[in-house]
Amino acid sequence: MTTNYAQAGVDIAAATRAKELMSAAVRSTHGPAVLAGMGAFGGCFDAGMALNGLTAPVLVGSSDGVGTKTLVAAAMNRYDSVGQDLVNHCINDILVQGARPLFFLDYVAAAKLNPEQIAAIVGGVAAACRSAGCALLGGETAEMPDVYAPGAFDLAGTIVGVVERDTMLPQPTIGAGDAILALPSSGLHTNGYSLARRIAAVAGYNARPAILGGESIGEALLAVHRSYLSEVATLRAAVDVKGLAHITGGGIYDNLPRILPANLGARIARGSWAIPPIFTYLVEQGGVAEREAFHALNMGLGMLVVIPAAAVEVALGALPQVRRVGTIVGEPGVELV
Repeated sequence: MTTNYAQAGVDIAAATRAKELMSAAVRSTHGPAVLAGMGAFGGCFDAGMALNGLTAPVLVGSSDGVGTKTLVAAAMNRYDSVGQDLVNHCINDILVQGARPLFFLDYVAAAKLNPEQIAAIVGGVAAACRSAGCALLGGETAEMPDVYAPGAFDLAGTIVGVVERDTMLPQPTIGAGDAILALPSSGLHTNGYSLARRIAAVAGYNARPAILGGESIGEALLAVHRSYLSEVATLRAAVDVKGLAHITGGGIYDNLPRILPANLGARIARGSWAIPPIFTYLVEQGGVAEREAFHALNMGLGMLVVIPAAAVEVALGALPQVRRVGTIVGEPGVELV
C-alpha cells in the first residue's frame, strides 16, 4: 500500500496557495526595520532602529486568541474581521502598560485549509497591523485533521511592543478619589462568545430583532474589536493617565482590580454610559443576571482610564466620546452603584 500526505488529510499545495494569496497583505505591513519576514524560518526585526531615541526601553509581549468568535465567523461565512479582532485585542493588552506595538506573529489552524478563507483571515490581521504601524513579522498556518472539527478554525497571535520605562502604566500614584473614564466598546469584542452563542442559537444568527436596528444578530456579534491606540495617545497628551484596564474576559470585576493597589477598589455608576443594543438583547433573551453580565461581558466598557478627578473636564474636551463612569475608592472590590 502506498500512502501520501494528502491521503492523510494534509494538502501542502493548499498551504502554499494560501501563502501566495496573503503575501501582498503581509508585506504591506513591513517597514525598514523588518529584515526578514514572510518566507524566512524566523522573522528578523531591527531593534536598534525601532528603539532609537529611547533611554530605557522595555519590551512588552502578549499572546491571545479570539476564542469561539471563530464559530460565529464560520457560521456567517465571514472571515475578514476576526484577524482585526485578534490584533486589536493584543494591542489593547500591551497598551494598558503604556506600550506601542512593534511587530505581530499570527497562528491560524484548521482541519482542512481553504486558501481563500485563510487569506481573508490573515488579510484582516495585516489590515489591523497597518493601521497601528505594526509589522506582521511572521506566523504559522497549520492544517490539522483530527484535531479540529470539519469547518472549524483557530486563530491566535503574539504581539511585541515597547515602552519607555519611566512612562510605564499603571502608575503607583493611583489613589482614592481618582476618576474612572470609559472608552466605549464596539460590541462583545472577543470575550463572552460561549454565553452569547448559546443565547443567539434560539433565534439564529440571521435573525434581525428590532432592538438591533436592522442589523442581524450575527453581524452584531462580529463587530470588530476596537483598538484604543489613538484615543489613549490623545488622552495621555492631554492629561495624566494613571492607569488603563482593558475590559476582556472577567469583565469589570476581574480586570479593573488588576491595575489597582491591593487596598483600593472602584465604584461604577449605572447609567453613566450607553450600553450597546446587542448586550441588552443578550441579557434580556438569556435572562442573564446583572453581575453575571458584567462578569462575562464588557457591557459597552471597552477600556477604563484612571485619571485625577481634577482633569476630567480636560479629558472630556480632548476626547468627546469618553465618559466618566466611576471613582476609585479606599476599599477593595468593584461595585456597581
